[in-house]
Amino acid sequence: MQSFQFHAAVARWFEQTFGSPTEPQVRGWPAIQSGRHVLICAPTGSGKTLAAFLASLDALFREGVEAELPDETRVVYVSPLKALSNDIRKNLQEPLAGIRALLGETNGLEIDVRADVRTGDTTAAQRQALIKKPPHILVTTPESLYLLLTSDSGRQMLSAARTLILDEIHAVVDDRRGAHLALSVERLAALTKNPLQRIGLSATQTPIEEVARFLVGTRAVDDAGNPDCEIIDIGHRRELDLAIEIPKSPLEAVMSNEVWEEIYHRLAELIQAHRTTLVFVNTRRMAERVTHHLSELLGADAVTSHHGSLSAKLRLDAEDRLKRGELKALVATASLELGIDIGSVDLVCQLGTTRSITTLLQRVGRAEHRRGGLPKGRVFPLSRDELVECAALLRCVQRGELDRLRIPEKPLDVQAQQIVAAASTQDWDENELFELARSAWPYRKLTRQEFDGVVKMLAEGFSTKRGRRAALIHHDGVNHRIRGRRGARLTALTSGGAIPDNADYRVVLEPSETFVGTVNEDFAVESLAGDIFQLGNASWRILRINSGVVRVEDAKGQPPGIPFWLGEAPARTTELSQAVSDLRMEMEQTLVGSPCCGDPTAQRAVPTYAIAEWLAKEIQLPSKAAEQLGDYFADGYRSLGAIPSQQTLVMERFFDESGGMQLVLHAPFGSRINRAWGLA
Repeated sequence: MQSFQFHAAVARWFEQTFGSPTEPQVRGWPAIQSGRHVLICAPTGSGKTLAAFLASLDALFREGVEAELPDETRVVYVSPLKALSNDIRKNLQEPLAGIRALLGETNGLEIDVRADVRTGDTTAAQRQALIKKPPHILVTTPESLYLLLTSDSGRQMLSAARTLILDEIHAVVDDRRGAHLALSVERLAALTKNPLQRIGLSATQTPIEEVARFLVGTRAVDDAGNPDCEIIDIGHRRELDLAIEIPKSPLEAVMSNEVWEEIYHRLAELIQAHRTTLVFVNTRRMAERVTHHLSELLGADAVTSHHGSLSAKLRLDAEDRLKRGELKALVATASLELGIDIGSVDLVCQLGTTRSITTLLQRVGRAEHRRGGLPKGRVFPLSRDELVECAALLRCVQRGELDRLRIPEKPLDVQAQQIVAAASTQDWDENELFELARSAWPYRKLTRQEFDGVVKMLAEGFSTKRGRRAALIHHDGVNHRIRGRRGARLTALTSGGAIPDNADYRVVLEPSETFVGTVNEDFAVESLAGDIFQLGNASWRILRINSGVVRVEDAKGQPPGIPFWLGEAPARTTELSQAVSDLRMEMEQTLVGSPCCGDPTAQRAVPTYAIAEWLAKEIQLPSKAAEQLGDYFADGYRSLGAIPSQQTLVMERFFDESGGMQLVLHAPFGSRINRAWGLA
């Protein structure tokens, strides 16, 4: 430890708590202490977060020993999930209290290093307290960072920042939210009085050099494309206990209620055989449904749900109950997917395919999320096609493959948001604002013509019958200055971010006016007073619905319906789609080579032993799953004359019960191509 030049109290606390450092910490601490930008890639549970934080804590305590520590925010930690932000804040309290106590024992000093959280869940009173007495470590989300950079009080608080930590960076890099964050990071770097050190953390990122370029920005990348960043790549591979679980009844195209009952009973068996279990599902509706059925089998106090439509109070209560061991199982969506320390989880179950290799690794990594732990995961395919996809998923994990991150190129609507936000806080020279935009890696190829077009649109607004409207900035073309119009800041604060808006209705419990969560607008409109629905593993009776609020009372456990939310199912990634296609092609080659399957028009039954043996050997599938896959592929090959893949598209025509002709295009290309065909 002494080689990292930590303060004696910091080194002593670490040795007493953890003993020896992990490889990400051994390699990360010297790089961080050197002041360089650092990107750490290491498996889940390997101590990445502490690798990033401990060097910053050491610097803060050292400063406090030498002189009184001012009330300034020095470290800004950004995570993509509110739950992760809350969790990090809690987990920081232990080292802060431990180091503070050791310093008090040895030096008699009382150094108050504080950490606090600022997210969409933070109340107005808490926000005011943060402004009056800024924490030394601010834990936040990309959207809240943007809001802080757009308010005067927030800018004053952030101006003293020296270190920026972007956790689970892979989760934002490949979408418009990442482009939005990249511009916010450059605005933060332009605001701070001192050079801003950037630290990125992730367990699953490829290509890692591109993620490093995203982290440091265009100004820190040389002409050859090499980022000025210390890349510490421990790899993402970790030994896993990962297997597929299938019900006793054969899987079909659609799950029957009887097969669902088998799934629920098997889940209950696994939950009872382990101390704590995390059950992941892909939609909020599924989370509520599975929670309801498991509660009937295990008891209402043993299971609850966790998803983004629950209130912050209910989500935090669920996380705390799991940590304290009061819950046997927690049913969650992606809201608990990333890096969250939710206590000792023995088992992770995934209902349905994750549609992504990275998502499966992240979710299974929640089990035994500690140093030296062996994550245990069980995947439950819910149809025959999902069984194919889950087999391909396991194969990808065994081979160490990952989804490739693709950074969106210069989304101009996101840039327009940030121009309005920046102009609402101060006057800008248009050349400086252009260079600021280009310094964000997604905007490195932004042309001056494109920038000027966005500025013109924001300055002139758009035409209506009543004239031009919605001009948000003043553009002085003579002096090349840009500043915000009246109301520009309010627009930026209320309309910012890249997460799509939804028209969800708030669910409020009467008479206490307690906020329970949200439901989809369509569900609320279609519901009537007296209807009973489930949210957060509790039944609620609707009293009335008005002006975006569903007012409810406790239904006291009466049988509920399950609410729905629209447009939330995940799409399959390109890499996983390729893996599915490759598996299908190998299946077809095996079938063609089989003595009974060479002729697709053969009427006799197709044997499946060749495929079942190959699957059991190649992917270590359970024998029953291998047999079902063999039957499925053999039946499909006999009926269609081919197995659909990215090399062989199959179009199947049939007539429905009403006599209408339907056409099915079997094309395992993933969401980007299939969605376009669906719209054609």
